[in-house]
Amino acid sequence: MIGLLKPHRKRVRTITSDNGKEFAGHEEIASKLKADFYFAHPYSSWERGTNENTNGLIREYFPKNRDFTTITQQEINMAMERLNSRPRRSVVYSLTEGGQKSAM
Repeated sequence: MIGLLKPHRKRVRTITSDNGKEFAGHEEIASKLKADFYFAHPYSSWERGTNENTNGLIREYFPKNRDFTTITQQEINMAMERLNSRPRRSVVYSLTEGGQKSAM
């Protein structure tokens, strides 16, 4: 995870994960990326909205009944390209006269 995110370190400010054992080294991850690390509460998927949304998008390409050991690198690359090129909604902010942020 560190290797994947390190090139984007300036853009990574926080990481929110579930409570899986794969994040046992969260202190090292947070330290190396200079990011705050948070854990979602169990059974609180809304605390990881982007993650849950991305999982749903990935499932469009690789359904739950698909054996992941049969997925080829070519399939992964295709799904990755399509997901990363997909238009996403964003909120555009502007400053009001008083200097406050306002959603457009």
